[in-house]
Amino acid sequence: MSESLIRNISDTARWAAVYRARETERPDALFRDPFARRLAGQRGEEIANTIKFSTKNSWSWIARTHLFDNFLLDQLRQDCDMVINLAAGLDSRPYRMDLPSSLKWIEVDLPEILDYKQELLETEAPTCRLERIALDLSNVAARRELFDQLGRRSEKVLILSEGLLVYFTPEEAGAFAADLKTPASFHRWILDLASPGLLQLLRKNMAKDMGEAAVLKFGPAEGPSFFQSYGWNPIAVRSLLKTAGRLKRLSLFMKLMASLTPEVPNPKQSQRPWGGVCVLEKAAA
Repeated sequence: MSESLIRNISDTARWAAVYRARETERPDALFRDPFARRLAGQRGEEIANTIKFSTKNSWSWIARTHLFDNFLLDQLRQDCDMVINLAAGLDSRPYRMDLPSSLKWIEVDLPEILDYKQELLETEAPTCRLERIALDLSNVAARRELFDQLGRRSEKVLILSEGLLVYFTPEEAGAFAADLKTPASFHRWILDLASPGLLQLLRKNMAKDMGEAAVLKFGPAEGPSFFQSYGWNPIAVRSLLKTAGRLKRLSLFMKLMASLTPEVPNPKQSQRPWGGVCVLEKAAA
């Protein structure tokens, strides 16, 4: 491996795809992603094999994918007509899931990773109306313009941001949430979240390998309620650890830990490791 294991933020998408591929290859797979191995490539395998702590806790990747999949399907049953996947990376849901053919699915990410995915999936057909938009989401003016344009193209929008906010500072995450609240049609938002305790644990075990290209920053002590001051209320919260336990993806020791872990994080115990997936709904004006 080169001196820097994670060369850029797009490498984390290759890394994540490895765990989807490994789950797919199990006889009792919880989901099937036939494109994940191709998308991860050798680079993704090298990263996953090097960061041992991540592989030891691969249950968290599986639980996150499972929860996003199921929350997504639940929202689609509630008349959502557009999904905007921010920092879409190598997500293949528009290809691997049975989605409504009329659904507008917008992927937003950096040009490099979208070009890479487009090349590898060029011969595959998405199940919905897929569109890709190259944009650096740290460009505040550009993202606000994009959100405004997309908001006027739909009646009821669902936002996905899987594996994104952890790389933001709290100030950046708050500003991002405020920008998402502005378009009238942006209705609900699915995101993953870490506690300060989990953030500290991840930094201790993975920061050296992740380097400066993927620094973990966001783990609010308030948990999902962090977003309320920016106009978003949590309506569903699920712990990754408890979900992995229900899905039979934990060792005996981790099952014990799951029994002691709350479904919804307690701000008074924010130094305890907790990770989860949340569904937020925009507050009424």
